[in-house]
Amino acid sequence: MFNREINLDHILEGCRQGNQNSQRKLYEHFYGYAMNICLRYSGKREEAVEILNDAFFKVMTGLDKYDSSYPFRAWLRRILINSAIDYYRKNWKQPVHLELTRAADVADDEMPMPTISPDEDVLPILRALSPAYRMVFNLYVLEGYKHQEIAVMLGISVSTSRSNFVRALENLRALMLEKKSNPVKSN
Repeated sequence: MFNREINLDHILEGCRQGNQNSQRKLYEHFYGYAMNICLRYSGKREEAVEILNDAFFKVMTGLDKYDSSYPFRAWLRRILINSAIDYYRKNWKQPVHLELTRAADVADDEMPMPTISPDEDVLPILRALSPAYRMVFNLYVLEGYKHQEIAVMLGISVSTSRSNFVRALENLRALMLEKKSNPVKSN
């Protein structure tokens, strides 16, 4: 059902006109893609669903801002990430951030990424990170933003972004070691 070809332009036009059938088709077609992104930014599935629904509301009400000369999927991804950032700001951002000078002074290329096998499901490990660490890690590693950009997006200092990234890497290493030493652990 979800792998069939769709006429995206036709569906988007229907969505612009408020056609509920077109809105449902758009939602269903991109649900898996969108949910995967939201799950990376959330600690629980319920949070991911909230981010996803907020993002699709923004999509449906903001289709007049979509420039069809660019891929829709990229535009949707941007909205999903911004919705995740909004959710983080609303629910998790603490007014006082811990500045870690040791971590902030470490250059990004000095901290190697933990080794992950291609078969490994890293989503549960990512979701075990604190919201601040997970947000910075995702934005830096998966989305390719620089710490300066992340700092602006999240309203934190560049050094806080760097320290959160370093702490995320440290926590990921520890979680992966724990997972490897307890492979039969049930969920």
